[in-house]
Amino acid sequence: MRGRAKPPPAPLPQRDGIDPVRVRLPEDPEGRWATVGDHLRARFAGAVGAERVDAMFAEGRFVSVRGPVSADEPYAAGRYLWFHRDFAPEEPVPFPVGIVHRDAHLVVADKPHFLATTPRGRHVTETAVARLRRELDMPALQPAHRLDRLTAGLVLFVVRPEERGAYQTLFRDRLVRKEYEAMAPYDPGLVLPRTVRSRIVKERGVVAAREEPGEPNSETRIELLEHRAGLGRYRLLPATGRTHQLRVHMNGLGLPLVDDPVYPVVEAEGDADDWSRPLQLLASLLEFTDPVTGEPRRFESGLRLSAWPER
Repeated sequence: MRGRAKPPPAPLPQRDGIDPVRVRLPEDPEGRWATVGDHLRARFAGAVGAERVDAMFAEGRFVSVRGPVSADEPYAAGRYLWFHRDFAPEEPVPFPVGIVHRDAHLVVADKPHFLATTPRGRHVTETAVARLRRELDMPALQPAHRLDRLTAGLVLFVVRPEERGAYQTLFRDRLVRKEYEAMAPYDPGLVLPRTVRSRIVKERGVVAAREEPGEPNSETRIELLEHRAGLGRYRLLPATGRTHQLRVHMNGLGLPLVDDPVYPVVEAEGDADDWSRPLQLLASLLEFTDPVTGEPRRFESGLRLSAWPER
């Protein structure tokens, strides 16, 4: 069987650092859709309403490689269309995205707390990738991995789309040494360093992950760097990358991270972010052998956690 042809380049530019949505019209053996409008109303009416779909046609928002598409054009399976979503207003995250390193292959950013790495849910234009595309005028920029919205620190972005797979493979195959710094209570009775291995389960739609009996799927080495005024400064070395892994493992030891809105108690969803109380977790170091150039790479964050008490 012959493979599907590669989609043509998008005829629309990015908007606010976000790519247009690409739609491929599917096969229609039952003849349900006589026109393009019939299909797109059926496809998107549940999300935005049929009236909004019609308004987008009237505004010329749906386009093909030949230009705007009208609702009454005959349906043709396999045709590609593009459009830009309506972006809901987002509260700007009042912290800059720092640049730790930039060359022909990579941009290594220092992501602030509260800023998502990539568009997801209600965070679309206020994301690190969208900001960097706009600020650096680099529309092709793509992340090689993801850092939680509430976690600050290093994120690696790839300049050339054809090289993204090589850098993603580093993270997939655990060939990147990652260090995190965290602030949490100090427990003099807890023996550290130690390696925590457990089975972490994260259900879709449930905010908090949980540990369950069974074959471990996560591993973190936890080291105490220093302690002061009842607070510890910890180095966390994850060998795996489960969702919320570091927060789950620290909470499981009775050391929930300072200002964590999920562990041990999930705060009310929908509450506005309190910029003055960031989660005390920082991705502080990335180290690996570059799969494109072959050179050793080591990047350190210039950010610092705010909860450490002064002497």
